[in-house]
Amino acid sequence: MAKPKKYYVVWFGNPAGIYDSWKKCQAAIKGISGAQYMSFVSQKEAKVAYNKDYKDYKGKGTSKKKKTLSSSEKASYGEPNFYSISVDAASSGNPGKMEYRGVDTQTQRQLFHQGPFEKGTNNVGEFLALVHGLAYLQKHKSDRILYTDSRIAMGWVKKKRCNTKLAWGPKNKSILELVKRAEAWLKTNTYQTHIVKWETKAWGEIPADFGRK
Repeated sequence: MAKPKKYYVVWFGNPAGIYDSWKKCQAAIKGISGAQYMSFVSQKEAKVAYNKDYKDYKGKGTSKKKKTLSSSEKASYGEPNFYSISVDAASSGNPGKMEYRGVDTQTQRQLFHQGPFEKGTNNVGEFLALVHGLAYLQKHKSDRILYTDSRIAMGWVKKKRCNTKLAWGPKNKSILELVKRAEAWLKTNTYQTHIVKWETKAWGEIPADFGRK
């Protein structure tokens, strides 16, 4: 019987990313002191993990099925604020073709979309989507909140720096230019928008999700 397929998340490696084989994962962590990586039983679980921190998983096993929240547990999260916009990114491979977008949370009407770009990553896309969302709300003088399901992107925006280890080259030059523009925007603009984590386990996929799980 064939072994069940696994997906490997590399938080700290060369490069970081999600890999569909142990061989590829090994290549990414070879020679890296303090490499951070872990295996998962599904691509969806791996993507969720990649958007969190290694410390959230270190020393903990991963299960084949995610725990389903009880009604009371879901209720503790309340309901999402639909007076908002939601952003998300998708990457076919990490790195791979990447795109991002923002939608009206309630109607799911697309407000902006960029890509696909070559040789991008999901985390970079999530970062760009957040900054684009901030600029969009500022331009339209809107006091709506901004949802993202990426804690990593939230951290990068807070630090005003896209802290990616993505290797830059001719194929992803356009992404690098967007990243530089986004970082410059964060450093030269102030905003009052509240960036809020979308609680996927209680509310389902974020409305801006590309549906590629």
